[in-house]
Amino acid sequence: MSANSADPGSRLDVVLVKAGRTKLRYPAELLADDGTRVVVRAPFAGAQARDFGFVRFEPGDVFTEHYWRDRWYAVKELRDAQGVLKGWYCDVARPAVLTGSELVVEDLDLDLWRSADGSDVRRLDEDEFADSGLSEADPPAAAAAVAALDTLERLARGGGFDALLH
Repeated sequence: MSANSADPGSRLDVVLVKAGRTKLRYPAELLADDGTRVVVRAPFAGAQARDFGFVRFEPGDVFTEHYWRDRWYAVKELRDAQGVLKGWYCDVARPAVLTGSELVVEDLDLDLWRSADGSDVRRLDEDEFADSGLSEADPPAAAAAVAALDTLERLARGGGFDALLH
């Protein structure tokens, strides 16, 4: 573990930042931290269900979230209250930073969904990314974000995330 790590079983706050502002903050249990990858488990943070059309996030759902300190994405396994796998929601984000009991992740708008059976792999929010101005403000970050989305899609279509997450 790195100097900036916490003990498994401890509580962390996951802080999702977008455009310099906190978008979402929620408690999570630290499952593992090997110095590069941080894995947490958290219940769905919303009070009400969110229906995206291709998946519903519902109270009782549980996310096992994988963040990297050296990669521009996070992969979140989603299971329902009974433990049935719904799929993986992936965020393109700057590498995660763990400071004390806060895991801070800067969301870069791009996302990817892969259903449990792999029949539905979709890139999300490319229009938001284009409108964000990141390509003009920070071209290297924008290029890293697009490359991360391409990598996630390749993994999702190539059999899933098992090798990446285990």
